[in-house]
This record gives sequence, structure tokens and C-alpha cells, in this order.
Amino acid sequence: IPTSFFEERLTAGTPVVRVMTNTPALVDEAMSVISAGSHATEAHLAHAEEIFGAVGKTLRVPESQQDACTALSGSGPAYFFYLVEAMTDAGILLGLPRDKAHDLIVQSAIGAAVMLRDSGEHPVKLREAVTSPAGTTINAIRELENHGVRAALIAA
Repeated sequence: IPTSFFEERLTAGTPVVRVMTNTPALVDEAMSVISAGSHATEAHLAHAEEIFGAVGKTLRVPESQQDACTALSGSGPAYFFYLVEAMTDAGILLGLPRDKAHDLIVQSAIGAAVMLRDSGEHPVKLREAVTSPAGTTINAIRELENHGVRAALIAA
């Protein structure tokens, strides 16, 4: 809901700050996106950052970018859960017990996320470091591409 919705209904000049957080707030790993309404000051934004910083990271964006941020960050955890679910099922098809497949995928996801966050490297470079010529990884990437996974994620 845009800040203008509230500004039109509240006393004139009432400051409004729009925030979209995500479910990782439940484990203090949220990404909360913050935008100022027309009467919000730096102090109001700083207060919102203080509140939401207690459960993760914050990012200020123009309100015009809030919906895009919601698609990526607000819904993003569900996409990751979906990928983990599918990869766990793949592990089961390969003969692993569900709990072991799940543990392998979750830890791999955590490790990959930390590498992305901390290395400063582009995701392509990190992926290429895992991908050897004619290896299982490049063949799996080809299957993902052939099945339109990248296009589906972009379209979602």
C-alpha cells in the first residue's frame, strides 16, 4: 500500500514511512526495504531503520521501487524454499534419505549465500568456479536452462 493511501486519510502533514520486510525476520536475518512518504524526515527513516535493523538488514529505496523489492525480497524466501524443496526431491531420486538430502542442500545454500555476500564476486564468477568442462555441474546447468528455470525466475 503506497504511503499516499495513508497520507490522504491521516491528518495533513503526518509522516508516513513504508517498510516491506520478509519472513527471515523470524530468525533475525530479514531484508527490510524502507521508503519515505512525502512528510517523513531523515529522523523518521532513521527510526524505522533502528526498529527493523533489530531483525536484519535495511535498505532505503525510492517508493517507486518498493513493488520491485517486494517481488525480490518479500517473496524471495518462498522462491528459495521452493528450490530447496525441489533439490531435496532430486536428492531422494538419487537415493539419499530426505533428511540427509535436506541437510546437504540447506548447508550448501547457506555457504553459497555467505560466499555471495562476503566475496564481492559476481555470481557468474562464483558459479564458474564450480563448473568444470563436461562436468556434472555444467550438465545440470544446461538442464536448468533447457527447462526454462532462469526465464521462469525472471518472469516470476
